[in-house]
Amino acid sequence: MRHAPRFLSAPLLGTVAAIAMSAQSRPAPAPAPGQGIVALNKAAFAAGERLSYDVSFGRLHVGHGTMLLAGTDTIRGHTAWRAIFTISGGTFFFRVRDSTVSWFDTATLSSLRFVQHINEGRYHADRDYAIYPERATYARLDKPEVPSVHEPLDDASFLYFLRSVPLEVGRTYTFNRYFQPEGNPITIHVLRRERVTVPAGTFNAIVVKPQFKTPGIFSEKGHAEVWLADDSTHMMVQLKSGLSFGSLNLYLTRYSLGDRSR
Repeated sequence: MRHAPRFLSAPLLGTVAAIAMSAQSRPAPAPAPGQGIVALNKAAFAAGERLSYDVSFGRLHVGHGTMLLAGTDTIRGHTAWRAIFTISGGTFFFRVRDSTVSWFDTATLSSLRFVQHINEGRYHADRDYAIYPERATYARLDKPEVPSVHEPLDDASFLYFLRSVPLEVGRTYTFNRYFQPEGNPITIHVLRRERVTVPAGTFNAIVVKPQFKTPGIFSEKGHAEVWLADDSTHMMVQLKSGLSFGSLNLYLTRYSLGDRSR
């Protein structure tokens, strides 16, 4: 997406993007939320869930990534999940240490705040966005509000939202929910079911191909697929991207599903 960490966007998201779709015809795209999509599975994740990944460039291990659903906070009166993404690693001449925190409403999954701290080689950036679903605006810290969308999603909350969608093989889902409108629409092609082995174990998976209206491996010209566990969690098991100069991939190494008793 537009403001994903540079390590993800170039080259990982420019990692966290094509194998062509099947030649057979596909059903019409599913409508966006609020326009008739089936109910979301909000039990796909729980407080305390931690997913750990190895990041590899070709056969070379280059770092580690973590997705943590740390718990809930109150943001402007909304009960919100706090999701923390970190990635660290690199090579002896280029180091990466990025973190992203997203707060999103536990009821609607709409983004409320989105913070990034990016440290990649000599590049450093901090971004802090307040997002207001009730009036479809957002504002960067100390900047005026600008138009957004209703039911907005940021780069991080989108992954949790995707896990809540009851994906059907052969369907194409289209959403106009990215909080920066120029990034819409987001299209998710559900390609196939597949059994895959990663360091964390062997999983039945649903393979999806996201496409964004922004540069990166998930762009319309990108080459990436994501493997989601074919169970109630839809956790990300593997990501593979094909780049002009090699492949950049994520593999699940460890996972803890958190407190699902609530």
